[in-house]
Amino acid sequence: MIAIPPQSRIFVVVEAIDFRNGINGLGKICRRVIHQDPTTGAIFIFKNKRNTSVKLLVYDGEAFWLINRRLSRGKLRWWPNNDGTSCSLTSKELQTILMNGNPSQAEFSSDWKRLIA
Repeated sequence: MIAIPPQSRIFVVVEAIDFRNGINGLGKICRRVIHQDPTTGAIFIFKNKRNTSVKLLVYDGEAFWLINRRLSRGKLRWWPNNDGTSCSLTSKELQTILMNGNPSQAEFSSDWKRLIA
């Protein structure tokens, strides 16, 4: 499991992509399809046509990270389905997707808890 800070900006490309795309191809999709710069430090998440894999593209200020997660069995249980080309997620929702869960049915605690003085 990778650590995804709560303040991360996360963009999901809703439509399935050709997983032969590497860093350069995914960067072009970020720029041309969802109009986002892949070098901003945001996390970009993509899925394949068979709903069995996700790829994450992240730029850390020095280099790109390309992370591929392929399910050993079954298909993704949930994926955003909206009329646009992309949507954003919280870090909790992304972690749930990566564990093949359904964030629309998950219950999350609030992001900030008041400290007792």
